[in-house]
Amino acid sequence: MGAQTAVLVIIVAVVMSIFIGVILGLVSGYIGGWLDRTLVVIADAIYAFPPLLVAIVMAIAISGGRSSLWGGILAAAISITVVFIPQYFRVIRAETIRLKAEPFVESAKVVGASNIRIMRLHVFKNATRTLPLIFTLNASEAILTLAGLGFLGFGIEPTSAAEWGFDLNKALADTTSGIWWTGVYPGLAIVLTVLGLTLVGESINDLNDPRLRGRKKAVSGKGGPDSTTGAQAALDAEVRSS
Repeated sequence: MGAQTAVLVIIVAVVMSIFIGVILGLVSGYIGGWLDRTLVVIADAIYAFPPLLVAIVMAIAISGGRSSLWGGILAAAISITVVFIPQYFRVIRAETIRLKAEPFVESAKVVGASNIRIMRLHVFKNATRTLPLIFTLNASEAILTLAGLGFLGFGIEPTSAAEWGFDLNKALADTTSGIWWTGVYPGLAIVLTVLGLTLVGESINDLNDPRLRGRKKAVSGKGGPDSTTGAQAALDAEVRSS
């Protein structure tokens, strides 16, 4: 049940952050001007807010500090959304600024395509290739934030849903009595989930990197029984590409 709660937090919180951050990044990077400067200042200011502190404030404001299932998820989702929108915003904005100077974007402008059409068809797909890694990192942070809320007593009511942070809180009293293993399982679940999401993000990032794909192809084509020859061929191919 704790895993189900964590999945709901990831879906609600991180998807909201991606949706808002990508739209703001596209508009800010492509249009520029005073709108871009204003959004950059706001994004920089949001970095000053600690995510767990924002989550506690949201939990108290929404449900008085003790939340039902969807109330607790909403509190964590709002805090994660507010804190992590600037990450998606800055990544997409930087890619959009780079892409709008590319020849294919200039060609679309020449043939009379509107700004919305250019952003939707030409910029969006190319600017969002780096999002999977950020998504997995923020999903891990969402799980940690929800666990922090539950551990501090501002999370989901235990009668509404199981939650790993609340289980860790209750395990503290058992530890003083010598029953230490009750906190191992929820803590291990948090660690393994966060580690797994991070490794998935790193793997997706490696698959999306053309330099790493070229090196792997060189190793598989040249390696064979002599792994040293394959490694040297991969190194030579990377040097030539750079």
